[in-house]
Amino acid sequence: MVPARLLRACVRHGPAWWPTARAAEVLDKRLMHHPITSIARTRYGARIPVTTSDLIQRYLYMFGTWEPNLTAWICGQLRPGDDFIDVGANVGHFSLLAASLIGPSGRVVAIEASPRLAATLVQTATANGYKNVRVVSSAVSAAAGELTFYIKDRNNLGGTTSIRPRKQPPAAFSAPTASLPDLLSATELENARIIKIDVEGSEADVMDGLSPHLHRLRPDAELAIEISPKRLARQGRTPRDVTAPMHAAGFRRYRIDNSYAPRSYAERQVTPPHPWPHPITEMSDLIFSRSHHSASPSGPHATR
Repeated sequence: MVPARLLRACVRHGPAWWPTARAAEVLDKRLMHHPITSIARTRYGARIPVTTSDLIQRYLYMFGTWEPNLTAWICGQLRPGDDFIDVGANVGHFSLLAASLIGPSGRVVAIEASPRLAATLVQTATANGYKNVRVVSSAVSAAAGELTFYIKDRNNLGGTTSIRPRKQPPAAFSAPTASLPDLLSATELENARIIKIDVEGSEADVMDGLSPHLHRLRPDAELAIEISPKRLARQGRTPRDVTAPMHAAGFRRYRIDNSYAPRSYAERQVTPPHPWPHPITEMSDLIFSRSHHSASPSGPHATR
């Protein structure tokens, strides 16, 4: 059996061809079924504590990145002094990436509903020397309240949701809620270059609280929102509850393609956002921008 460390070196540094992709598939299964706890070093230099039973943490350990197309797009957009709002920060990949791009004159607000993940993210940001990251332990919704969250799959903590599953697992935790503008200072909201929202079906509730304040965003502000039609439907909502306020505020929508197959990560083919005038019928990552086109991947961390 090839040692996991050797497979990881092949996956990280080998050429983007089929043996590397095959090594990624083998390593993915091994780390999922025989998890380890380690420190993942990302492509942008941050060190994140991980347990490889979880999909996001496993891919950070294997590849040093997560959702490479979105990562590349963010790298092409953020500049020193920008602010980045991360709603659904999880272990902090996008928050720490943004902190590395915007420098000490910019600010990151990382909002995470899980008290455990939020506490870990505080420690991770400190350990990496990022003093420009403010972690908020809260869920984001339309108004103040409290939500119960459920973990459908222990191998994918990123799928933790406040939408009650049909086959209800035990409640994982409860978290206070507030609207996004209520969790941010006026300066953080109005200087935000990118707002990333990944809340596993609660995106319409987030938009209910944010849409009255869209006029306050800077002219070049962009939003990256994951939209989950099936989870929205279970609440009597539709993707239009998210997209209509954005379109009314002058934003156009673009789609970022996502594959979570280890082979696609090993192949390292980054694709930019593309216009998406079509109905949203499946889980989709969308960019909302007032520009006529969204920038192609660029910047120091744009490649996988």
